[in-house]
Amino acid sequence: MIDLVTCLVTAVAVALAVVAHYECMTALGQVALTTRRARTGIVLLILGLLALHIMEIVAFGTACFALLQMDGFGQLLDTASGQPVDRYPDFLYFSAAVYTTLGFGDIVPIGAIRLYTGTLAVTGLVLITWSASFVFVKMQRSWGEV
Repeated sequence: MIDLVTCLVTAVAVALAVVAHYECMTALGQVALTTRRARTGIVLLILGLLALHIMEIVAFGTACFALLQMDGFGQLLDTASGQPVDRYPDFLYFSAAVYTTLGFGDIVPIGAIRLYTGTLAVTGLVLITWSASFVFVKMQRSWGEV
């Protein structure tokens, strides 16, 4: 049952992130097109995408925190102290390290939460590269104006 709940939470979190990313990128792309100067539009686009990625990291970290408040889903272990991680800021840090595929290894998942963690890494990689290609296309279209 725990594995099923972990799969469902993971699927919902990924689906929401992908849909939100698409919608926000579409809106940011419109903002970039409506600015008077192409350079300003690109800067606003990049700042907006950075904010979007930070919000996604917070959402994934919050979902991980909520999931691990229930028994049986595993834990995050601080490898330096050997103690379970239980502070919300540590979950945000872990989410950022995994989302960006940086993965320092100072906090490791144990138990069913590993599925969520692995999927978070793939999702972060896809969303970051999607953003990068989106910015590239927008810059290429307005290159003569920048």
